[in-house]
Amino acid sequence: MGTILLKAGKLMDGSGKAGFVGHVLIEGDRIKAVLRETETLPFTDSVVDTSGHAVAPGFIDMHSHMDWSLPLDDHPELLKCFLEQGVTTLVAGNCGSSPAPVTTETYRMLEQDLMLPIERPLDYKWRSMGEFLATVEERKPVANLAELVGHGTVRVAAVGNRRGGMKPDEMKNSLDAVQRSLDEGACGLSFGLGYDPGMYCPMEEIESFSTVAARARKPVTVHLRTYCRASASYSPLYFKPHNLRALREMIDVARRTGMSLQVSHLMLLFRSTWPLVDKCLEIIDDARREGIDIMIDAIPYTDLNGTVATLLPPWFIAELPGAYRRKRARTRVRIENTLGFRRMGYSYEHVQLMDAAVEGWEELSGLTIPEIAARWKTSPTDAVLKLCEDSKGHAAILCRNAAGETGNEKHLDAILSHSLCLFETDALIRGKGYPNPAALGAFPGILGHYVREKKLFSMEDAVKRMTSASADRFGLKDRGRLEPGKAADVVVFDPQTISETVPGGRNPAGKPAGIHHVFLNGQHVVREGTYVAGARAGRVLRT
Repeated sequence: MGTILLKAGKLMDGSGKAGFVGHVLIEGDRIKAVLRETETLPFTDSVVDTSGHAVAPGFIDMHSHMDWSLPLDDHPELLKCFLEQGVTTLVAGNCGSSPAPVTTETYRMLEQDLMLPIERPLDYKWRSMGEFLATVEERKPVANLAELVGHGTVRVAAVGNRRGGMKPDEMKNSLDAVQRSLDEGACGLSFGLGYDPGMYCPMEEIESFSTVAARARKPVTVHLRTYCRASASYSPLYFKPHNLRALREMIDVARRTGMSLQVSHLMLLFRSTWPLVDKCLEIIDDARREGIDIMIDAIPYTDLNGTVATLLPPWFIAELPGAYRRKRARTRVRIENTLGFRRMGYSYEHVQLMDAAVEGWEELSGLTIPEIAARWKTSPTDAVLKLCEDSKGHAAILCRNAAGETGNEKHLDAILSHSLCLFETDALIRGKGYPNPAALGAFPGILGHYVREKKLFSMEDAVKRMTSASADRFGLKDRGRLEPGKAADVVVFDPQTISETVPGGRNPAGKPAGIHHVFLNGQHVVREGTYVAGARAGRVLRT
């Protein structure tokens, strides 16, 4: 096995302790030794001079949807941007959607999910979670994969597209499927309670699924029912903040089941919700003091991506496809969205199309909803409905300034600074169109903008939360630290220059600055900031 010496860098080992000048010896796919500056250097096959740079464990994107791209033969071209920002491990299967387990009768129903972030259909040569993970392994992934089992996927396999409560035998089969998936290597369970079918599920079902994960001692990640002060997820007669109710509901489930609760992409959506940040974090801190195992994660941006269907209320989605043709339903959506945006301090002008997902509409990428409506000579709501119907819900959008705005980011700063907060991209990746800046620069943005420029927290703390803390959360025992015997996932970056490339208007983000080298399972996969073509050194990380 070949040996590589990363020489004379400032080692940030993932522990959160102060960095020190030293060397990392890689042998094969493992870290052989971590040496202090004064220790004698061994003879090695190659040496990479890291003086003046930081050397850290590979970053872990703890909230990803890239499991829908990894089975594609050409996925390295789609996903190389993660390696180029220092990410070596993707925790996927979030928001209730995983590509497995599926059945022969229902697997195509998954691709009809309006919220699914797919690039194109998969071949589904698998049925179980174990078979899916083996398929990814066989196709040599470009990055490591740790996979969650999605509640929505399991539910579709059990009952198809039917909404509402499950029958006893359906529930038993679903819970058995969750247990099998966890036994076959899934690192936890995920819910997407703001999406179909999760948005229609009773709390008893959520609690039953969560109990299985709790018994297996694996975490439960939850996209809450809403992140807004007011939403269509609850009755308009419920006048208290809806987002706080959604958070308390899942804390109650955690209290009853003993599960480890990971609140996915904690955010305060739209201007009227931003002042609730202190109360939101207070609820989380109180739960933690009570002994509930709760953590959060966040996207380091005020812009958020999703599919166009996220702009439609649950009642409309439940009536599809017929609702597209009903004048009363369309009028109701127009009124509700207009009033809802106004109440929340938002508008369609902030919604930018990333990818229409319709052949011939490529020129629409980068345009806002009102700009598209003007081209089509229609209203913004009718433009949204047309995009959703013609793309079968898969048109991708970027909601600008949804979670803050320039000069008004104190609430986001508070979340990112919290000691319980892990980091993520939550990025949709498409082979064309306008990219989500998080896909290219989320982690460099944290280390550059939030650490070096805003000084919200230390570099060592940031590295810990994007490496060892995330690895510990998902039971990834050989990742996240620069220690002898650990996997040789290592990133070398310049603390003085690391940064994202900030997009401007219709000019999209580009490659980040300051990432010099990335090693994945001992293989050099990024050199001087550029992905090494053909490198496929990732592995499936079963827990």
